[in-house]
Amino acid sequence: MIITTTQGVDGRVIREYRGIVFGEVIAGVNFLRDFAAGLSNFFGGRSGAYEEELMRAREEALAEMEQRAVERGANAVVGVDVDYETLGQSNGMLMVTASGTAVVLESGGKGLPSGGVI
Repeated sequence: MIITTTQGVDGRVIREYRGIVFGEVIAGVNFLRDFAAGLSNFFGGRSGAYEEELMRAREEALAEMEQRAVERGANAVVGVDVDYETLGQSNGMLMVTASGTAVVLESGGKGLPSGGVI
């Protein structure tokens, strides 16, 4: 499956549009991570725990979006956007949403793999 932030795929023709697809993940961040992140912030470092949680949530949201595209018979998702949102001030919840347009690309094309993230 090709997943790209662009509106199309160079060398490939979009044959059909199958609709907008989403992947949503709500992740909780626990007290110990908050405490460690606070220390990192105080001393000017990066918070590895938060970065790992963001990466995991983003990958899950993209995978869920891809699965929904497959269910619609698509072989690519174009115009992908990933958004991050904190839910509430003190509950430690993070929402990651991936969205894009599921499409069917004509087979073939020049110099592009048949699958993968671009």
